[in-house]
Amino acid sequence: MAGVIQKFLIASMFMCAVPIAILYGFNHKLFPGTIQLSPHSVTLLSGFLAVISVNVVIVFYIYMAMKEPASKHEPDLIFVADAKASIRQSESNEADLPSNHGKQE
Repeated sequence: MAGVIQKFLIASMFMCAVPIAILYGFNHKLFPGTIQLSPHSVTLLSGFLAVISVNVVIVFYIYMAMKEPASKHEPDLIFVADAKASIRQSESNEADLPSNHGKQE
């Protein structure tokens, strides 16, 4: 469980830091070739690349999640038992309610 949380936190940090770094780099002319661009072009290009970078981080996180072995995850038996009991209880409560299908006003 700690590995999953660690991967999530790292992906979240990258989703925040990478777009900000891209925007900062473009606005302060840190990337080569941005000096020749107009301010409107810099804004559009930096925004577009920031959005793309977030999507790349999301795809990478999904890839890492899909790469984890499925046998590693075991269901919590207490949770499963409680869920089944809750379903059985709601089904029995629905069966005990009187039927109002035949009444007309």
